[in-house]
Amino acid sequence: MSKYLIITEKPSARKNFEKALGGKTGHFDQFDYELVSLHGHMLGLAAPENQVPKELSKKYQSWSLDNLPWDISHFQWRNQYTSSYNPKTKKESSTKREVDAIKEKAKSADAIVIATDTDPSGEGELLAWEVLLAINWKGKVLRANFLDESAKSIQKAMTNLRDISDPTKDGDLIRGNARNRWDFISMQLTRIATTASRQYGGYNILSRQGRLKSAMLYKVYEQEEAIKNYVKIPYFENRYKDDAGNIYSRSVKKEDEQVPFRFSSKIEAEKEKEDLISSGTPVIISTEKKETKPPKLLDLSSLSALLAKDGYKAKEVLETYQKLYEDQIVSYPRTEDKTITPEQFNDSLPNIDKIADLVGVDVSKLTNKVPRKTHVKAEGAHGANRPGPRVPISLADLKKYGMSGPKIYEILSKNFLAMFAENYQYEQIKAEIKENPSFTAIINRPLVNGWHDIYQEHEEEETNYKNIGKNAELFIHEGQNSKPSAPTWSWLKAFLEKNEIGTGATRTSTYADLTSPTKKQDAYIQDKKGKIQLTDVGRTAAFVVKGTFIAQPTTTKQIFDIFEQVGQFKVDMAYAMKSSSLTVAHDMPIIIENAKKLQKELGAPSQKLVVPDMVSGIWSKTNQKIQFNRSFSGHRFTDTEVEKLLNNEKISIQATSKKGKVYTASGQLEEKVINGRTYVNFVPDFSKG
Repeated sequence: MSKYLIITEKPSARKNFEKALGGKTGHFDQFDYELVSLHGHMLGLAAPENQVPKELSKKYQSWSLDNLPWDISHFQWRNQYTSSYNPKTKKESSTKREVDAIKEKAKSADAIVIATDTDPSGEGELLAWEVLLAINWKGKVLRANFLDESAKSIQKAMTNLRDISDPTKDGDLIRGNARNRWDFISMQLTRIATTASRQYGGYNILSRQGRLKSAMLYKVYEQEEAIKNYVKIPYFENRYKDDAGNIYSRSVKKEDEQVPFRFSSKIEAEKEKEDLISSGTPVIISTEKKETKPPKLLDLSSLSALLAKDGYKAKEVLETYQKLYEDQIVSYPRTEDKTITPEQFNDSLPNIDKIADLVGVDVSKLTNKVPRKTHVKAEGAHGANRPGPRVPISLADLKKYGMSGPKIYEILSKNFLAMFAENYQYEQIKAEIKENPSFTAIINRPLVNGWHDIYQEHEEEETNYKNIGKNAELFIHEGQNSKPSAPTWSWLKAFLEKNEIGTGATRTSTYADLTSPTKKQDAYIQDKKGKIQLTDVGRTAAFVVKGTFIAQPTTTKQIFDIFEQVGQFKVDMAYAMKSSSLTVAHDMPIIIENAKKLQKELGAPSQKLVVPDMVSGIWSKTNQKIQFNRSFSGHRFTDTEVEKLLNNEKISIQATSKKGKVYTASGQLEEKVINGRTYVNFVPDFSKG
């Protein structure tokens, strides 16, 4: 009898596997098993200075622009153990002990089963293989792909295991590795932007840049600039209004740059008015029945944007949704699917009425139990975001998962239930002014509310039907060129969707990172009930990437496409890594030039940066270029003293203590490690040891 060691992504997932299989150890199907769990990434890429030969370590540790960009041919792509937080001891410790424990258990296993989340980015595959490679596992590796953490899905996955013993042929792992390494290389842009902002702009900020971050920040910056530079251009146009309140106007195409009947002055409109009849007769020229299908199923970013209007932050929604998923109340969060499979549709049917009762939907409205082609397709994996297999007792009970719990379930459920309702049907009436047919009006009259009774995508629309009037009077309408809309999380989410940037979950997590960092002052975007604006830090970080590849949505989409191609073995890893290096090489000079314009464009920083008096040169002790503080305790080193220090000679200077006492300090340049970073500075003899 074969014995399998099953590795889940986290302890909560392991508990769900225990429920599905019958315990932490036991027998299932054709094998014995033992369950173990990870805590996310147990290993990760080591710091840049630990990826290169020792003699290059200091160069790759440096944030100096002289040492950027990197030559990634030096990289050995080493992993190191991460830190694991123990909630009982409230301390962090290395994950090595946990990985060693897995290694010990693996000695008695005939195969290891990767049962981490089936993540579209390859993340689940990557974090499992990081451990397998660390323990030097050479045996059989099997993959369990499950749609959710329900017992049924887990059991089905465990009876359909897939052999992925060769890591070089595991497309999901290759995709995950490509994304991981690409992001690692691109973190140079954070170093470049941060150093350039400080060195040339006097802005003492951490300018974090990345695939999604930069595109999101720069889009908000562009919109804020468009609003700031907006100039109102009024226009005047003749229209009719009937006694029922309907407006009749001449049609304008969006692409029209000039509209002949729109005038820049009211006088011109008055002149045209003289040639038009002052009153006319509205007549119906066509009537057509139309209908709309229920809206598409929500993804996590769309759900987050809706909840933002109620004051729920993206970070809170993300964390709460994850907890709800782990208890099988909602579906898998990090899905890319926009539809569900026929099997998922059938599995949901027994719970439809219970869900409807819970969220206050009239069950009698759910008359369409046939799968819609727009919502149900035989493709995808986890399926779109929707209610999970476990229906909660009450909405109020969901607050234990997070304050947004009840609202998450209510919106998600109503959106899902909408596809079981009939189409929204209405009659579209087109009318015109009989004496002047170029003036028309369109009126929609509701016939069957259908899914509108269950779920509203936007604010409640005016549905009161008005008949056309008997008479219409000519008037001059004053309008203006469209003002750029104020940015919102919903608006930004729509931009990301349109450009196919990220998944619903990655958009939400990145947005949460920008709006709700550990320290409030480090936020890049301020979110007030979904209305957003850049903070000073965010505006600075956005400005320095103006004109770069990393800030362009087309670039971000191309990068995601490359990850997919790597996972499908259409291009190799070297191609993906080269694209990252080319992005950095292209963007670095642009970022530096932008940094030089920071104060001119954005003004002086709110907190003045105290720039140290630094000097650089080749230090004979290491034969490498270094940078050190030219001043020490009130003394500024002369050119001769600097030369001696770089020659690794000891010098004596007259220094001044904090109390104003003058004393002689003898010393030379020394290396010191502070918070993991190595610095070179003048160290007097009495400070050594």
